[in-house]
Amino acid sequence: MRAFLLALLAASLAAKQPLVVISVDGLDNRYLSDVGRMGLKIPNLRRMMREGQVSRGVIGVVPTITWPSHTTIITGVDPVVHGILGNQRPKSEGGDYYWSESLIRTPTLLRAAHAAGLKTATITWPVTVDAPVDWNLPEYFKRRRGGSMDLRSIESKETPSGLVQEISTAHPSFAQEWMDDRTRTLAAIYLLQSKRPDLLLMHLVDLDSEEHDDAPFSREANAILERTDELIGSVLAALPQGSALAVVSDHGFEKVDTLVNLKAVAAKQGVNVIAYGGIAVAQDEAAAQFLRTLKKDATYGIGREIPKDEVVRFPSVLPLTAGTVFEASEGFMFTQNGETFSKPSEIGNHGHWPMRYRAVYVLWGPGIPHEATAEISMKQIAGKLANVLGISLAR
Repeated sequence: MRAFLLALLAASLAAKQPLVVISVDGLDNRYLSDVGRMGLKIPNLRRMMREGQVSRGVIGVVPTITWPSHTTIITGVDPVVHGILGNQRPKSEGGDYYWSESLIRTPTLLRAAHAAGLKTATITWPVTVDAPVDWNLPEYFKRRRGGSMDLRSIESKETPSGLVQEISTAHPSFAQEWMDDRTRTLAAIYLLQSKRPDLLLMHLVDLDSEEHDDAPFSREANAILERTDELIGSVLAALPQGSALAVVSDHGFEKVDTLVNLKAVAAKQGVNVIAYGGIAVAQDEAAAQFLRTLKKDATYGIGREIPKDEVVRFPSVLPLTAGTVFEASEGFMFTQNGETFSKPSEIGNHGHWPMRYRAVYVLWGPGIPHEATAEISMKQIAGKLANVLGISLAR
């Protein structure tokens, strides 16, 4: 009887379906929707799209940058609700990165899985230092080289102590100086084969880094995506029987040719404009009229005036609903520093208005029928993932 009760308890703590979530940073949905035209060699992603559930696109949140978006993926709420407002904290709070999971103000998929007794693992997922995770290699670094992060910094925050050494014993090449997507994948394979977590979250970063350097959809970015697909194939091969795999991303990507210091231009005319990244906000009607007039000169990169009913869909710390919002034109972004016009240090970037591009959502695994769904909000992903695991993401 005791053995039966223990088995029953173990069954109640098991996931409905073990789940691996791979976030490919910067994976714009156009890579998937235009895969044939682009001639991309991504057989594993194509198989997942062909056999599993795939959205026609994921509409992001404000701001469309990495750490807030990743936190939305596992909370299902906007950044103004979960509290991760950027990659780095405001200067008034010291300006450091949002390292610690304790900064998240709302329930997360990781917390819900932990409360349900499931075993969890994370590999360089943002905002996971000191998270309630059984095997944790959090996103934490003192030095970076592109998408790579120094392994010793990650090791200093690992859970449990000795995890990096344990993986290195099984995969000696894991212990290189920089943790890149190859070694992230080695860590995932080790954890899947030896620990069999119910939920594993992994953040792959190399595509985003390449897109910043050489622009999205470039030969170089396409090559990194093809390499990423090979790594996804390695994870697929290591999946325990019955597991599901989701591939998601945090934002789309755009080529950027020109930065415009729109705030300085407006200040010279005595009007108040907030302009940063791909969004400009006129704080009053005088500023709105100024931007509408300036918009007629294409060199200033002022694009679509966003309808009020669209603006209210995207809560933000910016005073969006109190002002008039414009997005940048193709090839432009706004800055608050330097000359009126300048060349960007990165020729690819994100941080545009969420409707400008789309992220991705693909879910594959036993029992998941093929379905091409309509576009979804990034805020819907957490609930979909919780459903796979058979847990509730309480609000």
